[in-house]
Amino acid sequence: MEKFLGKKDWLAILLFGLFGQFAWTIENMYFNVFMYNTITTDSRALANMIFASAVVATLTTLLMGALTDKLGKRKGFIVLGYILWGLSTLAFGFISVDNVARLFPSLNAVTLAATIVIVMDCVMTFFGSTANDAAFNAWINDVTPTKQRGRVETVLAVMPLVAMLIIFGGFDWLTQQGRWDLFFIIFGVMITFGGVVGAFLIEEQPQIERHEGNYFSNIWYGFKPRVAKQHPVLYTALCLLAILGISTQTFMPYFIIYMQKYLALDNYTIPLGVILIVSSVVSVLSGKWIDTFGKLHFLPIATLIEVIGLVGLFASRSMVLIIISGVLTVGGNMVITACINGIVRDFTPKDRSGHFQGVRMFFNVLIPMAIGPYLGSMVIKGSGETYTELGEVKEVPTPMIFMAAALVLVILAFWSVYLKKKWQDEVK
Repeated sequence: MEKFLGKKDWLAILLFGLFGQFAWTIENMYFNVFMYNTITTDSRALANMIFASAVVATLTTLLMGALTDKLGKRKGFIVLGYILWGLSTLAFGFISVDNVARLFPSLNAVTLAATIVIVMDCVMTFFGSTANDAAFNAWINDVTPTKQRGRVETVLAVMPLVAMLIIFGGFDWLTQQGRWDLFFIIFGVMITFGGVVGAFLIEEQPQIERHEGNYFSNIWYGFKPRVAKQHPVLYTALCLLAILGISTQTFMPYFIIYMQKYLALDNYTIPLGVILIVSSVVSVLSGKWIDTFGKLHFLPIATLIEVIGLVGLFASRSMVLIIISGVLTVGGNMVITACINGIVRDFTPKDRSGHFQGVRMFFNVLIPMAIGPYLGSMVIKGSGETYTELGEVKEVPTPMIFMAAALVLVILAFWSVYLKKKWQDEVK
């Protein structure tokens, strides 16, 4: 009989889930704003940064996930990884065009500063993917019983929203005042502190089986065609994650910039705060229903809700309508994510949990970030919406990014029918 999660397990899930999402929120949303506001407004530079980070994240998770399986250890990777993750986040507080110009006066300061940001983003991603994507996610697979997967996934799914709410509500004013140095230092210290606490909180699972096979063979295990054929539900669900991620990455990297520059919302933290609070409540409450009625039943409903929300964001200009549409979009997205991730965890071989974290990253991060931001950039450039500041022409994201995301999400609705068929075939 599977052992249910204890209080210490839940505390570790909440702590590392939240502190990890502090870092990912800063990377996925604020690095774009940081680059746009302080270095360059070229949307291709933003897309390049996102893609480079996605490549590093996927390769790191493949390598380190297989290593945690081979060693049969997760704790050390989580603890040390979070500490270094925090320190690399803190380092962004010292990156600026002025600092680069002082250090390298003969070089193009803007180009070099943008390059440094991209490189440091990759360094930060390496530590984060080692600690969170490879080790922490594998540890969750190790400790979570099947009957509690839905609740754990909805809690994890809501963590990005909670992290965004805390950052937007408590610290966004620092970025609006240009205090990026203090902003990065605060969160770098917090993430590092989380790693230190983990040394006393995380418990290594004694039942983890060590894999004595060839390490490099194990890395590519999940990409072998015969393995995909043996696990049709798992790989179909991973394809759904990729489609969902492409849709999300089409608009999410540009969302704050859209509210700042297109809607001209001086205080965009108000609608964002309401959206995140309501969406968080909906996502957490849905966890019990998902466990009770089944992930496949909730998936098409949540997909329809998000599509309606995206179309609403495309059409909305007033704050009230933006909030309503935003709740439908973000809430629906979180429930979809919980459903699909729950299916992925249910059908992941327990003795190869670390191996499959890299495969999950390939579908959940690399593919979406290799396509979504560039799709969004194409839409932005195609719209031709710009403004001039200090003689420089700057691009502005337009509502078409939401319509493009909705069209991608429609594909997910059709693919989920195929998932249901594969599920029925595999569980017979």
